Amino acid sequence: MNGISIAGGIVALMLLWAVISYNRFVNQRNLIGNSWSNIDTELRRRYDLIPNLVETVKGYVAHERAVLEEVTAARAAAAAEHGSPEEQARAEAPLVTALRHLFVVVEDYPTLQSSSHFLDLQHELSNTEDRIQASRRFYNANVRDYNTRVQSLPSNVIAGLFNFDLEEYFQIEPAMRTTVEQPPNTYFA
Repeated sequence: MNGISIAGGIVALMLLWAVISYNRFVNQRNLIGNSWSNIDTELRRRYDLIPNLVETVKGYVAHERAVLEEVTAARAAAAAEHGSPEEQARAEAPLVTALRHLFVVVEDYPTLQSSSHFLDLQHELSNTEDRIQASRRFYNANVRDYNTRVQSLPSNVIAGLFNFDLEEYFQIEPAMRTTVEQPPNTYFA
């Protein structure tokens, strides 16, 4: 009788552990989804700022049409992407490059740099870039924690049984660099 009670207790504890582990995976997956939503919100905010920035710059740098068209096309392509974090990052790379080209061109126009409307837009874009990077770090930290559980014993048993697969990190460079350059952190990349 004692042996059956002990075996029953062990089975009950294992089932309790499995339920708790499963619920934790669900919680972490939902947290990843929520943090991805924050990134998406900030990217959309940037997409909304870019047309105003292009219009403001257009009045000053009319003969730099190729740069303005590059920014507009890259924005449209990035805004149209709704795939995985890796696909979104690939779509963002040309936009980041185009925005950097735009700000290099702007450096040659002191009157534009002193325009209050341009400065306000530049400030908003800088704030948005900071928020994108903060959201990216939060998302990647959640992905790291989840992926660690998916790969670690004994939780990988539950992950395998219920198809909790590894999640992708989101890697994106900021379009504007407002602080001192630091080497990339490959741990959260």
